[in-house]
Amino acid sequence: MGKDYYKVLGIQKGASEDEIKKAYRKQALRYHPDKNKSAGAEEKFKDIAEAYDVLSDSKRRDVYDRCGEEGLKQPMGGSNPGGHQFNYSFHGDPHAMFAEFFGGNSPFDHFFSHGGGGDDDMDVDDPFAAFGMGGMGGFQRSFKSRPGGGHSRKKDPPVVHELKVSLEEVFSGCTKRMKISRKRLNVDGSTVRNEDKILTVDIRRGWKEGTKITFPKEGDETPTNIPADIVFVVKDKVHPVFRRDGSDIIFSAKISLRDALCGCTVNVPTLDGRAVTVSSRDVIKPGTKKRIVGEGLPFSKFPEKRGDMLVEFLVKFPDKLGQSTREALSQILPP
Repeated sequence: MGKDYYKVLGIQKGASEDEIKKAYRKQALRYHPDKNKSAGAEEKFKDIAEAYDVLSDSKRRDVYDRCGEEGLKQPMGGSNPGGHQFNYSFHGDPHAMFAEFFGGNSPFDHFFSHGGGGDDDMDVDDPFAAFGMGGMGGFQRSFKSRPGGGHSRKKDPPVVHELKVSLEEVFSGCTKRMKISRKRLNVDGSTVRNEDKILTVDIRRGWKEGTKITFPKEGDETPTNIPADIVFVVKDKVHPVFRRDGSDIIFSAKISLRDALCGCTVNVPTLDGRAVTVSSRDVIKPGTKKRIVGEGLPFSKFPEKRGDMLVEFLVKFPDKLGQSTREALSQILPP
């Protein structure tokens, strides 16, 4: 007994063209292998494509309604009960059919990324109306097989770029516009074009080095792949004055040996252009640090709060001492 294409799509014989399209949309989404991981989903997906290929074509459907699958696939030279010689065989790519039906370039992933794809028995009709995809209309039947036997396209690995930012940009926040060049698939589904695109990255206050910003599927697109994600990774630029330690910043203050022993006052610059005065009357040993609370970078999760600034003292020792100085210091300094 041949295949019951109406049963495959879940409709009755005599269904309208719109009912056939609606049934294909629902069944194809339900059994797409990227969503349905159950055994036999891939084969079911192919059967759904074949059923739609037959029932959406008036001539094929007419032969099938009168002669069944056997009559539809009657070899040339034989005769079927309706007097037709058809020799139909499904040579299309069910994945290409799916992509073309929903707009050309794999809108399947876009749909399920917005909250669909949880329940195999979900009603997929209303969500597509919300996306402006209801009533798909007649589309050209140019389903070309992909290289490799029509298997599902594989997504390319992410393309990673460093995004260098200054400490001032992290302090205030900023917008970066990154120009990328990529290949995109033409509407014919087989040729590609080169195009440039500007990706806008909003750097938020306090973002830490290593923060990743992902632009889904903005990489090269070809007939055999799903475009890669473009990923920007925040990287701190080397700063001429400060070093970064998380949300804290470090300023190296160079002082003389006399200042280290006798006390000193240092004017410390800040990221917003001010200066903070730091004084010490104690002996400052090499590597001594003083903390200025709230003068660091904003916390990424709580940008209204800030880290601290650490003033690290670097004591500059003299290269040489005169004899009289040596004698004076030996009398003054403790053993």
